Amino acid sequence: MAAKQPPPLMKKHSQTDLVSRLKTRKISQVLGNEIKFAVREPLGLRVWQFASAVLFSGIAIMALAFPDQLYDAVFDGAQVTSKTPIRLYGGALLSISLIMWNALYTAEKVIIRWTLLTEACYFGVQFLVVTATLAETGLVSLGILLLLASRLLFVAISVYYYYQVGRKPKKV
Repeated sequence: MAAKQPPPLMKKHSQTDLVSRLKTRKISQVLGNEIKFAVREPLGLRVWQFASAVLFSGIAIMALAFPDQLYDAVFDGAQVTSKTPIRLYGGALLSISLIMWNALYTAEKVIIRWTLLTEACYFGVQFLVVTATLAETGLVSLGILLLLASRLLFVAISVYYYYQVGRKPKKV
């Protein structure tokens, strides 16, 4: 009995290789891992995302645990009538901080841009609310002025990164 010869090795055709890559890309798109959404990140983006997540988490914990001190730090000695709104504010900030922490670990352009837009809107609304409260009460303090200046700075930084992440990459 003669041993059967194994079939000769076949060379892979380039056409089937292309089909294989196309199938892999389609599966990747279905799973949400599309490569074309990967971002070439602007310098300092991850540092800003980390700083934002820490900021949101820290203020959220302070609002939940020490509402009197947070109110006093911002409004310089004004008495708190109820702790509930400050704690609700802390809960909302904690929710936003979870989004910020999760966005820190993604490479998808859309998610990064949405979190930056969320930050910019949050800081913008906070600037308007504090300004309106300042106009109503007439209480001007160094703490409030620093808060307003920092909010404008944070809006500017978030909007800058929002547009930088959204830019089309330069062709090399």
